[in-house]
Amino acid sequence: MTTKKTTKKKLDFDQTLAKLEGLLASMEQENVGLEQALKQFEEGIKLAHDCQARLEEAEQTIAQLTQDKD
Repeated sequence: MTTKKTTKKKLDFDQTLAKLEGLLASMEQENVGLEQALKQFEEGIKLAHDCQARLEEAEQTIAQLTQDKD
């Protein structure tokens, strides 16, 4: 039995942030139904966590690069 793996292309930070901003704008519209708003909220939470993780990785990289070597 062969399993087919679908791999999503991972968005970079700027793309992820833009997608999150688009979701927020969509959710702010009054014509979005509850079910759609909940789906968008769930996706937004995932995107926000992804952005936060990327920022933490960048902070760690910067700390390592700027740390004094005694």
